[in-house]
Amino acid sequence: MDWTLHCDVCDVDWPADEVRYRCSCGGTLDVKHPFGDRALPSLDALDARRASRNAVDRSGVWRFREWILPLDEAHIVTRGEGNTHLYRAPERLAQWVGLENLWLKHEGENPTGSFKDRGMTAGVSVARWLGMQDVACASTGNTSASLASYAAIAGMRAWVFVPEGRVAFGKLAQALAYGATTLSVRGDFDDAMRLVQDVCADEGIYLLNSVNPYRIEGQKAIGLEILQDLGWRVPDWIFVPGGNLGNNAAIARALLDLRDHGFVDRVPQISVVQAAGANPLARAWRSGAAIEALRADTLATAIRIGDPVSAHRSLRGLRQTNGRVDDVTDDEILDAKAHVDAAGIGAEPASCASVAGLRKAVLAGEVDRDAEVVCVLTGHVLKDPGLVVDYHMSQLDGHPTPFANAPIPVDATPSAVRDAIRRARGA
Repeated sequence: MDWTLHCDVCDVDWPADEVRYRCSCGGTLDVKHPFGDRALPSLDALDARRASRNAVDRSGVWRFREWILPLDEAHIVTRGEGNTHLYRAPERLAQWVGLENLWLKHEGENPTGSFKDRGMTAGVSVARWLGMQDVACASTGNTSASLASYAAIAGMRAWVFVPEGRVAFGKLAQALAYGATTLSVRGDFDDAMRLVQDVCADEGIYLLNSVNPYRIEGQKAIGLEILQDLGWRVPDWIFVPGGNLGNNAAIARALLDLRDHGFVDRVPQISVVQAAGANPLARAWRSGAAIEALRADTLATAIRIGDPVSAHRSLRGLRQTNGRVDDVTDDEILDAKAHVDAAGIGAEPASCASVAGLRKAVLAGEVDRDAEVVCVLTGHVLKDPGLVVDYHMSQLDGHPTPFANAPIPVDATPSAVRDAIRRARGA
């Protein structure tokens, strides 16, 4: 073990093997790596690991272990996470956004259907290293699904705290199926987050929300893999949905590490896109004031967070990458989702905040039309199937559905089917 836990607020280091999520000053912690004393693999060596028979090398997180966490393989709990596709956006979607050079990094292709698996493989592996038997999280759905799966593989007991009635069934079903003990909290995500932090401290349970510094380390692999997918070419921008704000902080740290050690010569600018009903970072960014918590309200349940844990980390990464923050309405998110889905790629609503935010930025002239941009899609299209159906059936009260693709009722006769096909063709 050659790393420590570092507080960027008061510049204090803590032992890596201490169960600790925050500094005594209240600041969040980062894993501090002694890269100058550690042998780092070449980019060619990282590429070669993709063809390895070793499951740790093939993992889209542990392939980058020297950059993330050089744990002994005996402690690693992996499901082959990462290795998600980087899609060149189909022409129709790229034209709608306003760019020719648009890529979509689909983190919904992880084992449990979201980017959370990258952080969870690191967090649960550290829990095993520390000898923990119980792990827990508060969740709007994706974190609980991921924690439940990885805990089951590791033989640990999982406890998940979810806001009652505010978790899409596609996500809640996973936590239940993977065997987690699920506590349905009468409140919102931020209430559940406060509760889980209090209870874990009292009950000796290891907390695996993104306040845990090791979760953020695993999520660094998103940025590393984007560059690897591009042949180690650096794009101009990376757009990321913003909820608890760990992702953009993690991606920034990873790419800055690569630059600072001479593996790339620059870093992309990072844009965080929040839902307008859950936008504490965007409000603070525009006003220049401190981030203030709010009661979040958005159809994009995965980013329905009003008091983001990683706000300080997020702002630091945005400043270091000359980034930006914006917000988009639920209607803009739904329209972007309709276009991403119709392109044959598909993603959950919160994922498509990145695409909606990019389109808004292009139309406003804040991103050049000839820029190379990667939008991160954070979750699978089936994470929230109810909303998908409601959109296409035009059953979302108060929300227009201009790109709905409703099923066509037909009688069970060949002539009725032929007539329906001809009408749909515009004949």
